[in-house]
Amino acid sequence: MRLDYPANVKIIRVPCTGKVDVIHLLRAIQKGADGAYCVGCLEGACHYNEGNLRCRERVNHVRELLDEIGIEGDRVRMYNLSSGEGPTFAQYAKEMTEHIKELGPNPLNQNKDATNKKKAAA
Repeated sequence: MRLDYPANVKIIRVPCTGKVDVIHLLRAIQKGADGAYCVGCLEGACHYNEGNLRCRERVNHVRELLDEIGIEGDRVRMYNLSSGEGPTFAQYAKEMTEHIKELGPNPLNQNKDATNKKKAAA
């Protein structure tokens, strides 16, 4: 559809959001992503029955884990839409990008930068 969404959004396609595991979201944050979000089917309309509901539970779990370790849990979100709502997908991408800009960079990246500077100085 040649939709216009921010260039910093990296799309990773999966057959169903139910295949997205907690470790995938945590690893994205660990490796330096400022945020991550899942876009799944409308609730109650999942092609794989309950995949999007499992994903929502996992996203909520990751949010709680991040809050517990002092990283804003709101860096991870879940959105629902149908496959024909391409413009809505682009809007969600813009919304999430703006939200992450408000939160600022991933605090783990700041720790990595400090560690790298220490290594370079040694």
